[in-house]
Amino acid sequence: MRKNTLTIIMLLTIALPTVLAHAIQTDYVAIKGSGNDSAKQLNDSCFIAEDICDSVFQLMRGKSYKTGGLISRGELRYLRLLHYTADGTVQHGELVCHKDIAADLIDIFKKLYEAHYPIERMKLIDNYDADDTRSMAANNTSCFNYRHIEGSRSLSNHSKGRAIDINPLYNPCVKTHGGRLVVNPPSAAPYVNRHKKSTPYRMIDREDLCCKLFKAHGFRWGGDWRTLKDYQHFEK
Repeated sequence: MRKNTLTIIMLLTIALPTVLAHAIQTDYVAIKGSGNDSAKQLNDSCFIAEDICDSVFQLMRGKSYKTGGLISRGELRYLRLLHYTADGTVQHGELVCHKDIAADLIDIFKKLYEAHYPIERMKLIDNYDADDTRSMAANNTSCFNYRHIEGSRSLSNHSKGRAIDINPLYNPCVKTHGGRLVVNPPSAAPYVNRHKKSTPYRMIDREDLCCKLFKAHGFRWGGDWRTLKDYQHFEK
């Protein structure tokens, strides 16, 4: 009996690696052969909208999420996304937005990812202590931040999670105040000229894919405004 058992163990030891190798190869061929299906599975698993979990909310409290604000935690969604940088590297991105535009943003950023549209970084603005100027200077794409419009008592649409700024360093907010040009962030002054031919991140215009996708989803673009130009800004 013991001899038979040893024989079986020896046979399994010889055969098992071959069986496993075949299984791995078969699985690989199945995934490789599925083409668009596997790409869709990747997209579905990497572009997700979720309720705000406790750890994310803890990061937001007292920063982008202010005590006494007019929007509840339950109205917001945490988005996990993928995006390409200018050098072709794939990065994980994150946004907080209003639940009403979560599906829009998922679809838009999927399409931008598929087109290899470059976005430098996409981190919660809480990583910059909810300081909009610091976030913009870092060329950080962001959405929710409970704050007033600069120089105003009116709440920004970012306060509702219904506005997003894309690659803001290369797409500044430009206006005239007291006869002088004001650029926000100030370090974006070189990109006020919208006719520069070569920048690592695209200067958004009406023909830009990003602009077209947002408009197709019913967003308004700050570059179309008359009193100021906010090239980074889309809201709905």
